[in-house]
Amino acid sequence: MNKAANDFQTLHEIVKAARDNLEDNHWDYLMGGADTETTLKRNRQGLDSLAFRPRVLNDISGLDPSATVFGQKLRIPVLLAPIGSLQDLEPGGGATAAKAAAEFGTISILSSVCQPGLEEVAEAAPGRNRIFQLYVRGDDEWIDDHARRAIEAHYTAFCLTVDLDQYGRRERDISKRYLSTARRAAENEIFQERLNWDDVKRFRDNHDIALILKGIATAEDAARAVACGVDGIYVSNHGGRQLDHGRASIDFLPEVVAEVGGKATVIVDGGIMRGTDVVKAMALGADAVGIGRLLGLGIAAAGQAGIVRALELLEIEIRTCLGLLGVTGYAELDETYLHAAPPVAPAHTLSAFPLLDEDY
Repeated sequence: MNKAANDFQTLHEIVKAARDNLEDNHWDYLMGGADTETTLKRNRQGLDSLAFRPRVLNDISGLDPSATVFGQKLRIPVLLAPIGSLQDLEPGGGATAAKAAAEFGTISILSSVCQPGLEEVAEAAPGRNRIFQLYVRGDDEWIDDHARRAIEAHYTAFCLTVDLDQYGRRERDISKRYLSTARRAAENEIFQERLNWDDVKRFRDNHDIALILKGIATAEDAARAVACGVDGIYVSNHGGRQLDHGRASIDFLPEVVAEVGGKATVIVDGGIMRGTDVVKAMALGADAVGIGRLLGLGIAAAGQAGIVRALELLEIEIRTCLGLLGVTGYAELDETYLHAAPPVAPAHTLSAFPLLDEDY
């Protein structure tokens, strides 16, 4: 059993431990969003605005919460999303996340501005349970070099983030004059600003590795991505950290799923904190979800063991939810298992954890 199991019986206990361990700058970097944080709050509000319609008297004895993504069977359909300054929350950074993913049985996505580098993370966690995510900071040759290195290090897929044409104004950080280590190291952002569909086509034509676009938020862009031969559509609003007053990820997931029509793997993130959130996303057609802040909370709470325990608790919640919905797996789910309903509490970053008795 994971050594953190006795310490953390619920996810809110992981949140509390993470807050106790993190100094204010690092906490606000992890939990904050852009400007008014409206998009961030809408991510939770969107999830909280969906209620379940369960079925009964079904034999659920064969319940299986696993899923297959990019040819790999995962214990649950939850990926560790890329976080640029994970090393600010725990010294091992991306290596710790990759080792936790391997231990539990899922995939971690390493940010190009997360330490250590892609080769070091591959050495720390051998296997193919890793995806590399790139912020473009150089020309075509620079991109090609990272693609070759990812292929040589046996990464499962290559992910381009496409919603960072401008860096979002994260006022929690600005008001304290705080820069994360990744932000301090950022340079040559003009290359991210110039990134366009021709670059996507060129990458697809030149590199033999599954390609994911992260930051797709409309059916129109999903259609263009599929036309370019992209293998993965990552539905995301960057956790509410880029464009303020955007829609909740869960709200635009259905239009993307409909447009993709099974031609690419669909991943979604944005406010996902509980097993019920995962099941809602799967019912709306996602193939997997990404967890960013929950990953950060787990690593801050107890390093590798904290991440694994967060995933274990998600698995328990997912199994409970699937069973009580009367299904044995995600293939049995569709939108008829969901119903629009008003949220019961105001939405904020941690409104999924009502047992927290302090102001976070």
